Amino acid sequence: MFGLMKQEIKILKKLRTPIQIQEYLDTVPINFEEHRETYMSVRRTLQEKKMHCLEGALVAATALWLQGQKPLLLDLKADGDDDHVVVLYRTNGYFGAISKTNHATLRFRDPIYKTLRELALSYFHEYTHTKNGKKCLRSYSTRPFDLRTLGHDWITSDEDLYYIAQAIDDASHTRLFPKQQEKYLRKADQMERRANALTEWRTSRRRA
Repeated sequence: MFGLMKQEIKILKKLRTPIQIQEYLDTVPINFEEHRETYMSVRRTLQEKKMHCLEGALVAATALWLQGQKPLLLDLKADGDDDHVVVLYRTNGYFGAISKTNHATLRFRDPIYKTLRELALSYFHEYTHTKNGKKCLRSYSTRPFDLRTLGHDWITSDEDLYYIAQAIDDASHTRLFPKQQEKYLRKADQMERRANALTEWRTSRRRA
């Protein structure tokens, strides 16, 4: 199945619901890319036992795919080249999101959002630069990014999946709000910045 080995399928098939998938992602340390930038396949991520947001998204999407659901991603694009990718799921017509992050904010979303814009907006106020408090989220994927369009070789590839990151970045995005509204945005205050600076895993470098 997708070229996966029995042990890999066993790990992923245990994750039968979005909540179970999220709880699994939360147990895996962050990939801080301490030596070089990586975009590991699902196989390599399971072997390395670490992941950043896109690598976690690929694992989560594959787990959903094995359960018969569509492997759909939503890209959140921010000022300063600080994008974040989450995995979409739907329950009774409402969107939720599975998310791998090291911070206290850009996390799992329950299925209560009627549209992609509603879901993207739920990340807006906490999506800030830690140093200056600027709210930096600006756009989101116009349509869900369907990983099935890329086949399934990416699941077990030994190579870094730069082409997936590029395809997501190149996909159509929709602004969350008109550019003229930016001048009215209030920066996060000191309390918000301290909360946003909380991390789950520690290292000398940080990512996602």
